[in-house]
Amino acid sequence: MTGNTQVIVIGGGYAGVMAANRLTQRTDVTVTLVNPRPDLVHRLRLHQLASGTGDAVVAYRDVLADRVRLVVDTVARIDAAARSVTLAAGTTLGYDYLIYAVGSGSAGPGVPGAAEFAYPIATLEEAQRLRAVLDDTPATARVTVVGAGPTGIETAAELAEQGRAVTLVCGGLLGPYLHTRGRRSVARRLGRLGVTVVDGSGTKVTDVGRGAVRLSSGRELPSEVTVWTAGFSVPDLAARSGLSTDAVGRLLTDETLTSVDDDRILAAGDSAAPSGVPLRMSCLNAQPLGARAADTVLSRLSGEQPDHLHQGLFAQCVSLGRRAGIYQFANRSDIAVGLHIDDGLGARLKELVCKGTLKHMADEAREPGSFRLHRIPGGVAKRQRMLRADRADALAPTDGAV
Repeated sequence: MTGNTQVIVIGGGYAGVMAANRLTQRTDVTVTLVNPRPDLVHRLRLHQLASGTGDAVVAYRDVLADRVRLVVDTVARIDAAARSVTLAAGTTLGYDYLIYAVGSGSAGPGVPGAAEFAYPIATLEEAQRLRAVLDDTPATARVTVVGAGPTGIETAAELAEQGRAVTLVCGGLLGPYLHTRGRRSVARRLGRLGVTVVDGSGTKVTDVGRGAVRLSSGRELPSEVTVWTAGFSVPDLAARSGLSTDAVGRLLTDETLTSVDDDRILAAGDSAAPSGVPLRMSCLNAQPLGARAADTVLSRLSGEQPDHLHQGLFAQCVSLGRRAGIYQFANRSDIAVGLHIDDGLGARLKELVCKGTLKHMADEAREPGSFRLHRIPGGVAKRQRMLRADRADALAPTDGAV
């Protein structure tokens, strides 16, 4: 018997596809994936798409289980009381369980001129737009990349490797997540590629013009193309639907990824805030969170108690052009340690991560339940220590408290 339980997954990124595929373990579950595009956006390669060195679009037939129904549309509202979602096209879909995996996108810059003259790169359409602009811009034009997280570093390196004159404006520290040793390695590689790195105090962008970027120090940098990679935001669908969110807009859940408002709604990926202490936005966390959300649904359908969040594997992998990269190891609190792998081997590891991310989804589509990274031993205990530490910090008196 099929179709007894209807599950809707909102968002067809790394977390949403993993969750949808995993749910097909049961033949009495019907899974519908709602996504605004007919293909998967491989976000790990958006900087390559923008730079013209690769593609970032993957056909769902290569990563999505045949039993998952794909609806190409956008969810306009969630009605938790009625257990239904309303699509932008006006259609209403009912559900027994809902997995909220809407992901993240570009943060509104909030800097004068940025919306008019800077090009974000967090979505497929943004990367395609930047690609078109670069195609129409002379190779000698000065390009400024704002933001020194992974996306900014990768974009700067990719463009510089093609011979473009690139300035990377950090707004503070280069690669804030990286360990000091890893940061030095990245700085050396960027230097070899000819990237001008502007870091330290006074390097926050305060104004973006048609041909220049102004910093908080008063310094002005000529820029014919300005790429904006500083910060991410999440869609406001949960908040607009009356569900509890954190300050950023991520759906608040418990440690089983169940909404604090409704036990039929779960969250996964960048848009989830378990216990108000979200994991770092990354594909490394997105797929395990997708698997965990699906497992919670499957446990409830089987009358079992869902497991709590396991997250025991942490690292960050950054490409530095096509011939170098860095794999930065971290401890189970997701704090970078001194160990890293760089240069050519780092590039190969980054490529393995990009391909492996797709392989995890494809494998789960063929053999649902095969993914295991969200069950690494020790993750629960470490997570509980992090939560206790966070609560202790929240209760600690601030300066001037009595």
